Amino acid sequence: MLFNSLDFAIFLPIVFFTYWFVTAKNLKLQNFLVLIASYVFYGWWDWRFLSLIIFSTIVDYSIGRRLGVEDDKKKRKYLLWSSIGINLGFLGFFKYYNFFLENFIDAFTLFGYSLQANSLNIILPVGISFYTFQTMSYTIDIYRRKLEPTRDLIAFGAFVSFFPQLVAGPIERATNLLPQFYKKRDFHYDLGVSGVQQILWGLFKKMVIADNCAEYANLIFNNYQDYNGATLLLGSIFFTFQIYGDFSGYSDIAIGTSKLFGFKLMRNFATPYLSRDIAEFWRRWHISLSTWFRDYLYIPLGGSRGSTVAQVRNVFIIFIVSGFWHGSNWTFIAWGALNAFYFLPLLLLKKNRTNVSNVVAEGKTFPTIKELLQISSTFTLTVFAWIFFRADNLNHACGFIAGIFTKGIMMRPSFVGIESAFFVLFMILIFIVIEFVNRNKSIPLSDSRFKGNFLYDILSIVIMSLSIYFLYNDTPVEFIYFQF
Repeated sequence: MLFNSLDFAIFLPIVFFTYWFVTAKNLKLQNFLVLIASYVFYGWWDWRFLSLIIFSTIVDYSIGRRLGVEDDKKKRKYLLWSSIGINLGFLGFFKYYNFFLENFIDAFTLFGYSLQANSLNIILPVGISFYTFQTMSYTIDIYRRKLEPTRDLIAFGAFVSFFPQLVAGPIERATNLLPQFYKKRDFHYDLGVSGVQQILWGLFKKMVIADNCAEYANLIFNNYQDYNGATLLLGSIFFTFQIYGDFSGYSDIAIGTSKLFGFKLMRNFATPYLSRDIAEFWRRWHISLSTWFRDYLYIPLGGSRGSTVAQVRNVFIIFIVSGFWHGSNWTFIAWGALNAFYFLPLLLLKKNRTNVSNVVAEGKTFPTIKELLQISSTFTLTVFAWIFFRADNLNHACGFIAGIFTKGIMMRPSFVGIESAFFVLFMILIFIVIEFVNRNKSIPLSDSRFKGNFLYDILSIVIMSLSIYFLYNDTPVEFIYFQF
């Protein structure tokens, strides 16, 4: 079920009113409703893959219970690796089987051997990368004795399949989200209004920014041989804002929807395109995944401790694995490796934690010239990295980049519909200004000075609703991260 669909517009109010007016007095019944609603939400796409979520839920629930009472170190490791192996096994089969098979055949072909093997017509289950990592973190945290295993299968099942963030995150930790299923939840007006505002802001990002950008990004990327360098550069900028509006928009809708049911999810994006270096960018982009890899892969590898060689190795591992997590294509691996190269100078010069606790132009109206140059250079690096992410294959990516520098980068962009595209660029500019002005807030228009002011709440909701209605793209585009 898509957030930007009529189905969801009918589904959400039904679940909301049932949740607060029918099951509100019984916590277990509320959790059961969330579980059933989540299964309906996911099964709306393809009910057959519900079996994977249910199986993963039962496996990690059972292993978690066993880890809670097992003290033998060898047995605990066996249980942990059983959970990791089963989860990654399913993920690997559905997401990477054909990739490894095709590359295995290609490798033998280089040495003059001809292998015959048939790839499988495998449908990738929506959201499998997200809920797999979520259940794995539960088992790992129990193994590390940071979390007590739950005895409530319904609450755990609702945690794994929680419909607002099931398909594309944020990837929640059990230490944050699971305890919220144990406590009585009351409806709060302020949280409800904040939820609606964040849902609308997410829909604005998706339907106005991302989907309008997608029209021109797809046109230019799919026909890149026909355009000059300036047009290709413009296409890469359109995709840069498409993927940000698309993915952060989904996260905002997920977080806002969760607020309507009394849950608080972690922030997943924090104005990443205002970052002053690539390290800051990765602290602000897809925060739930970045911190997941940091806590469960980077730090166990040694993190920034040890020799310089070990630190460089860890950086490349974390970025390449992150790239591969996104999809079974060499373009994603190249994208991850390129970001590792971007990160490397900061690591070697020990400047990777320069911009950790503050935002750009902290306490000021405008950024300094130095900050503007830092933001511009970081944004430029990010734009070129996104070309690999968007390209169909490495040849496509390299040809696209070569075209930028060899086909007249100083010429006027030219393609069918360019007049409308300039209006989209104007909307992007307004969007950047809104992001900058509200860089210290989780969502625009959520002004604490007017907290609880009914007139302000209604006005802010009406403004965002009208903006979406008049500016949205008539052709809905599926969320990009559904394929991951």
